[in-house]
Amino acid sequence: MVGSACRSESEHSTVFLTTQSTQFKPWSGEYTQRKGCSSARSGTSITDSSRNPIDQRQTKERAAEFGTSCPRPLLESERDHGPSCNKQINLGTEHETVEEGLSSCCFRKIAMPFLEESSLLGDLSLNIPVTIIGNGPSGICLSYLLSGYRPYMATGAIHPNPILQGKLEERRHLSVVDQDLRYLSEGLEGRSSNPVALLFDTLLHPDADVRFDHPSVLQWKLEKHKCIPHLVLGEGLPGGAWHVMKRSMLTISLDNWMELPGLRLKDWTNSKWRNLLNDRATPEEIASYYNDYVKIMGLQKNFVNNTWVTSVSKLQQDQEHGKDKLLKCVKKDITTQQSPTTENGSAHDLWEVRGFQRIGDESHVPFCLLTENVVLATGTYDLPVRLGVEGEDLPFVFHYVSAFESAIKSCKVNQLSDPVLIVGAGLTAADAVLCAYRHKIPVIHTFRRNVNDPGLIFKQLPKKLYPEYHKVYRKMCKQSYTTTSHSNYTSFPESCIVSFQPDMKCILQSASGENIILNISMALVLIGTYPNLSFLKEHGKYLGIDPSKPISCKQNPVEIDPYTFECTKEASLFGMGPLIGDNFVRFLKGGALGITSCLVKRLKKKEQLISEKKN
Repeated sequence: MVGSACRSESEHSTVFLTTQSTQFKPWSGEYTQRKGCSSARSGTSITDSSRNPIDQRQTKERAAEFGTSCPRPLLESERDHGPSCNKQINLGTEHETVEEGLSSCCFRKIAMPFLEESSLLGDLSLNIPVTIIGNGPSGICLSYLLSGYRPYMATGAIHPNPILQGKLEERRHLSVVDQDLRYLSEGLEGRSSNPVALLFDTLLHPDADVRFDHPSVLQWKLEKHKCIPHLVLGEGLPGGAWHVMKRSMLTISLDNWMELPGLRLKDWTNSKWRNLLNDRATPEEIASYYNDYVKIMGLQKNFVNNTWVTSVSKLQQDQEHGKDKLLKCVKKDITTQQSPTTENGSAHDLWEVRGFQRIGDESHVPFCLLTENVVLATGTYDLPVRLGVEGEDLPFVFHYVSAFESAIKSCKVNQLSDPVLIVGAGLTAADAVLCAYRHKIPVIHTFRRNVNDPGLIFKQLPKKLYPEYHKVYRKMCKQSYTTTSHSNYTSFPESCIVSFQPDMKCILQSASGENIILNISMALVLIGTYPNLSFLKEHGKYLGIDPSKPISCKQNPVEIDPYTFECTKEASLFGMGPLIGDNFVRFLKGGALGITSCLVKRLKKKEQLISEKKN
């Protein structure tokens, strides 16, 4: 894996690479190649997973240390050498020509990786400006902007909001990224609580909430000299959780709200939809769109798939001698000998990101990245919320709709089975009810809320656009256990689960306080999900609005600055998407705008500081 640093035209870039057993060192005119590495040529991977096999026994012994179901494999240096054995690899230089403008090398003049699509992270220690954890639509959109794509007011475009139009005209020659987002977003209202999300949404989809089909007022320009090198780490293909969602569902958002900047969803599909009933898409279509988007926009070099992050922590000066020695090598800018600075000018520490990349079916290749900024874009689809009641771990109790689909395919449940118990009043629970209805499987549906609760999601969905969900809602209201008996569906509003019993029974407490014993064939507990932030200290709880509770999109999102998206409790750590409360794709794109704008402005400030000190 080769890292290269961007420089101004005709300057030489220092190119080098480190492994766990390597110290940083500028190019000395030649390179020495360690045994097992291929040629050190730009764009060529020197990682070879075959020379770094995993010792499964040692991996299992260390699994508990990292607190994850996907244990971090032992690094080569940990297995064979202990601490760093201080071997070094010196690579050559290469010329990098860029257009005039902001130089991205101000973040760090060293080890900027540009990955080929087939590259492997291996056990490399790379140092890069930005690492994005999560390759769903949040991470994809941020990569798009960090790659140098910039939004400008389109020629002749007029926004229907005259006040916003006037503000945009004041600096029409500047991209939105380079403008004052606080000023532009002032006074905007909409379905998101984040002002930058509202700004970006109204620029991409003016007056979308009143169903006007106004074209976007933005045009996109690729300005390669403004790119900020970055990596996007994801456990699967680009698109994140959309690849594992139930394929028979339709998206809640309209199809054009699901699209990312620069590529209309309907243009991508050539207007050939499998679902012609309305303007909604299936998760399968959306997942394919996001995966193709990365390729079409030329973002593949930034994406590293099949990676699991096991640890994200700040390197401190008082850590053990080995890491402290490494910091002394990387904390200084090679060219300027200046320490990296934050917006207020004070030095800050680097982040260390550790994890592994899965190669094939079994091989896990560890990696270690040093990065100045970390972006949390993991979404909240990872861990199911549990009831915390007796018997919840019994083999007939599940927390994913996919388990229900598998049971139907294997004929474990059918029309003659005892009812399937579905717990929850959200859209995932409604999807399970619809699945059961299509297969004529009897259902007992229990939920805590009253059917007239204005907070129910069904109250917020127009009937014409979402007829299937309103069909479920009608059943919830009219086919209650308090009315006449029903053959295939019975709802238990304002009820809660007391326990599950090994003999396939469930004890339920009704709204009247009566305990009811139900015979069931299986139970689906579908009451929400939590993000998996096990790679952060305290599982990231300290980043939330309430540090005593787990991070939750609705109840306890990550607390951020609303304009920069930087975590209020951790400098150089950013949050976006569902983690900060923006569940819908149309609004999470605002995080990409805010973070890019913040990083670009800090770059400019650092350039000014460097220029002033030189003068």
